[in-house]
Amino acid sequence: MRLPLPRSLAGQLFAMQVVLVAVVVAGCAVFAYVTDRAQAEETARRQSTATVAAVADSPAVAAAARSADPTAVLQPYTESLRRHADVAFVVIMAPDGTRWTHPEPEQIGRTYLGHIEPAVAGRTFSETHLGVLGPSVRTIAPVYDHGRVVALVSAGITIERISAQVREQVTALLGMAGAALALGGAGTYVVNARLRRHTHGMNAAELSRMHDYHEAALHAVREGLVMLDGRRRIALINDGARELLGLDDGVVGRPAAELGLPAPLTGALLSSEPRVDETHLTADRLLVVNTRPVVGGQRRGTVVTLRDSTELQALSGELDSERGFTEALRSQAHEAANRLHTVVSLIELGRVAEAVEFATAELELAQALTDRVVDAVGEPVLAALLLGKAAQAHERGVELVLTEDSRIDDGRVPAALPSRDLVTILGNLIDNAVEAAGGSPHARVTVTVAARAGDGELLLRVGDSGPGVRPTDREAVLGRGWSTRGPGRGLGLALVGQAVARASGTLTVADAPAGGAEFTVRLPLPASSAPSAPDGSPADGAEADGSRADGCRADRFPADRSPAEVTA
Repeated sequence: MRLPLPRSLAGQLFAMQVVLVAVVVAGCAVFAYVTDRAQAEETARRQSTATVAAVADSPAVAAAARSADPTAVLQPYTESLRRHADVAFVVIMAPDGTRWTHPEPEQIGRTYLGHIEPAVAGRTFSETHLGVLGPSVRTIAPVYDHGRVVALVSAGITIERISAQVREQVTALLGMAGAALALGGAGTYVVNARLRRHTHGMNAAELSRMHDYHEAALHAVREGLVMLDGRRRIALINDGARELLGLDDGVVGRPAAELGLPAPLTGALLSSEPRVDETHLTADRLLVVNTRPVVGGQRRGTVVTLRDSTELQALSGELDSERGFTEALRSQAHEAANRLHTVVSLIELGRVAEAVEFATAELELAQALTDRVVDAVGEPVLAALLLGKAAQAHERGVELVLTEDSRIDDGRVPAALPSRDLVTILGNLIDNAVEAAGGSPHARVTVTVAARAGDGELLLRVGDSGPGVRPTDREAVLGRGWSTRGPGRGLGLALVGQAVARASGTLTVADAPAGGAEFTVRLPLPASSAPSAPDGSPADGAEADGSRADGCRADRFPADRSPAEVTA
């Protein structure tokens, strides 16, 4: 009947290790038995050799050999020597092999069983031979008297006696082997019990299949996954995390503190406390980070998940802008209704001239702002953004001013600079400025947008009349989470910094002339992005009479207002 094999990997290893230990112990036992048997025979040979040498060198033996009755003298002597030397027999015989002594007296006078020829020739030798007492290891030596062999002496130890000694040693060896097997089996069981806990009782095929699934899932997940070991080194990282963090393939095994990541993000990775949906900035991404320690009796590491929310944040900003535009349009519609009611009421009261003056003034003010922005800013995205932000600022009681030196020639902004980045930079700067200026006396935000032929850069400058930024905070204000408006804020300027870095530009903070903060962004522009006309004529499509190709005329500004500063 075939025995069932253990299912789990730990059980298979346990069975294999027990068999291995048993084979090793059995092999050691056999080797020890053979070695002990050979050593016992060698010991018996040395012992018998020493005994016959002592007898052969005794003058009394040579004298007895010359006597008429050697047995009477030698039999008591050999028996006493046999007991003291702990051998099986000591036999003294004539050169022809006739025994003079023997442990069994009836064997005296009979012929010795064994080879004596080498001894008769004068040489001592050993052999294993079957004698009266059974197989034995014996040594035969000649006894000399005045240079001639007068007798032979043989001493030996029986194989049975040698086997008895070996059996005693083997019994002790088997006991020790059994103890070693039991100890090895117990140790193997303990080790495999621990292995069984770690492998959750799965066999090798299941572990291999799980590994394949693990690898496939790891590389299929778009989100970033990082695993740190107990020493805060990268133990595992998937393709998504490498891309989000900008790391290479050789990052595994490196400490997380040496990856060159931003300090706040590194602190989140090394934190012993869980982090939930924290936002962190890298050089060009906005990441949502979650961490959870792996704990099993001791800290074993940390699992980190990363989600890229850069696009989501940009879309959220655009949605906020669209929502602001909608609110501004709703407010303007309400205000337009009020003004229309006012005009109608003035007409009904017969005050037609006053009605015309009131309506004309409102229309001229709105058209002046539109004409100023459209005339100065040839980039449609920035023009629309400025008009929308002006309406928002007006609703919050803040005056938004486009400075006199603001101008972007047509086509001056290259296609390599995404419109989304322009909206991110200028929109966030204006939003922060409006928020900072809100509530201050004479709340005002000043915007400069300039990119003329020959300048080689796009200048975006936004100043406000708010409380400003302390010099000690000007480095931190561009980082993630810096805000004076409470938690959950502070991403706007960080996103601005990212967009500026992508365009290889610069972002600086200084004091504004109005007393608040002034943020200046300079973005490099290629020299070939907007060449001037060869004859020096305007390159922005302006007509000679001051009209624009889009139908807007610069002469629509009110006569009593300077085109340098047209506000909402």
